Amino acid sequence: MNQLGLGIAITGSGSATPEVALDNHQLERMVETSDEWITARTGIRERHLVDAQGCLSAIASTAAQKAIAMAGIAPTDLDLIILATSTPDDLFGTATQIQHLLGAPQAVSFDMTAACSGFVFGMVTAAQFIRTGVYQNVLLIGADILSRWVDWTDRGTCILFGDGAGAIVMQVNESDRFLGFELRSDGTLNKSLQLAFKAQTRELVEGVTVSQGNYQPISMNGKEIYRFAVQKVPEVIEKALFRANLSTDEVDWLLLHQANQRILDAVAQRLNIPAEKVLSNLAHYGNTSAASIPLALDEAVRAGQIQSGDVIAAAGFGAGLTWGATIFQWGR
Repeated sequence: MNQLGLGIAITGSGSATPEVALDNHQLERMVETSDEWITARTGIRERHLVDAQGCLSAIASTAAQKAIAMAGIAPTDLDLIILATSTPDDLFGTATQIQHLLGAPQAVSFDMTAACSGFVFGMVTAAQFIRTGVYQNVLLIGADILSRWVDWTDRGTCILFGDGAGAIVMQVNESDRFLGFELRSDGTLNKSLQLAFKAQTRELVEGVTVSQGNYQPISMNGKEIYRFAVQKVPEVIEKALFRANLSTDEVDWLLLHQANQRILDAVAQRLNIPAEKVLSNLAHYGNTSAASIPLALDEAVRAGQIQSGDVIAAAGFGAGLTWGATIFQWGR
């Protein structure tokens, strides 16, 4: 899909998760559930949570620093920072705060929101800036603190979500390692997964009213999301592979948004990708939204599973509803 002659490489990765973990046995004391029930239906055994003093910019910056170091560049070399998140510290945006913490004054910085698809959408966005020759070194971060917006009395959702951050560095390169992508959205299914604003009417003066309020905890139709993911994610991966002129047999690793182990297994089966090629760490972290893909990627790279040149099919899916896939090779 490279039409302008500018190649892209993914040269560094990093991740960060809070030290504090909440396991399924602890959840048993909070809501009517059990470790056996949660593990069988989701594959999740624990989730890491940012404490009351923590913030998104801190864990995102830690992940970013590790990615920058692996790429072998300095923060001052960065041209662009994209933060994929649904849970910023500041509703006006947190990317610029991360820019400041990293010491990257030359980098244009902005937030983007596509929920659990955010990292994949961010990869595609970053690629366009590199393809057109505008920027050479881009830092992409996926980070979320979903514990801020979980109803901890709702056993249908509180068992699923955790906090974390992951990052990659994408750079202009002689050979092209960003091979293909496909992005999709469907607003008709928006209510299946929401973190919605609830307004109350306030009259300022007679005849002039505004709405004020706050965001409500996450609500989700789990069965609808499962059906959506199992049907749509294999399709979007196949389309991205077609654009990359590759087959599923040529995929070394399937890297899906870490939402539910049953979804990961079902998607892999539909694509005829063997289980040993599926990257999964959700047992330890749960669903970390935009952080889940780069967090799993970084762990696999640092563990030596992913080697330079490996072909990775990554796919995100979630609220919006949005879904998308990217096909890329690791390393230069």
